[in-house]
Amino acid sequence: MREKIAADLKTAMKAGERAKVDALRLINAALKDKDIEARGAGKTLGDDDLLALLQKMIKSRQESVEIYEKAGRTDLADKEKGEIAVISAYLPQQLSEVEVAEAVKAAIAEVGATSIKDMGKVVAVLKSKYTGRMDFGKASAAVKAALSAG
Repeated sequence: MREKIAADLKTAMKAGERAKVDALRLINAALKDKDIEARGAGKTLGDDDLLALLQKMIKSRQESVEIYEKAGRTDLADKEKGEIAVISAYLPQQLSEVEVAEAVKAAIAEVGATSIKDMGKVVAVLKSKYTGRMDFGKASAAVKAALSAG
């Protein structure tokens, strides 16, 4: 993934795509920060870590878009949306709501969850299987709803 980002950065620089270059540089900076943090802990970053980082970057920008739109700053909101589009290109295809619901049911069955106390185990299973492919904030709400109803 890192090689693809680096190659895309070079291509965007040659093509003069300023917004894409800026977004890719933000990704590279975040990756370097995570690498340094991981090295300090004696670890190396895997693909799951990279996907989680990209999802975190997207979530942060989505929150910024909401704030900018409420403040009437469509110029800044559009910039954030552009960054979201660039970052999203490096994530695998996101699961649909139906697929998320099925994954939640399967994870509940796999863990044998019966109450809200088991929510952490269910979310852990989902994270291990679907990192980068689902919004875990929404998935957690779905797990909570399913366990509360059961």
